[in-house]
Amino acid sequence: MSNKLIRLGFLSAGLTNLIGMLAVSEAFTNTLFNELSPTVFSNFGAVCIMLWGLAYLSVAHKALEVPLLCLVFAVEKFLYTGTWVVWAQHNWGQLATIQTQSPQTALFYSSYGLIDLAYGLFFLWVALLGFKQQPPAPHAH
Repeated sequence: MSNKLIRLGFLSAGLTNLIGMLAVSEAFTNTLFNELSPTVFSNFGAVCIMLWGLAYLSVAHKALEVPLLCLVFAVEKFLYTGTWVVWAQHNWGQLATIQTQSPQTALFYSSYGLIDLAYGLFFLWVALLGFKQQPPAPHAH
């Protein structure tokens, strides 16, 4: 994977978190968005997701140099994927009703876990590439 593709992936992830949260939360005014998963997607939670997005943007040009951080990003995305799976198990049948109330909220709740899974796999891949590219640590004598 080229450095340019890695940069684009991190830029995409960062903008997805920033623009995505602002859009689906309707600039923090969409109460349905909050009510459907108040533990994960309160306004505070949405701001924290946006902070993750800023973190992705901050390392876009040097991701291979910080493989441990990329691994943290992967774990974070896998945790959000897990919250989506749990939410879907309990609420998937509500999506048609949610769609009539707020199409963007229904679209978000029907897909965010798959998006997070894809970014999590990307971050994991970059972490593994970064670990491979690091020079070996000097051995103590």
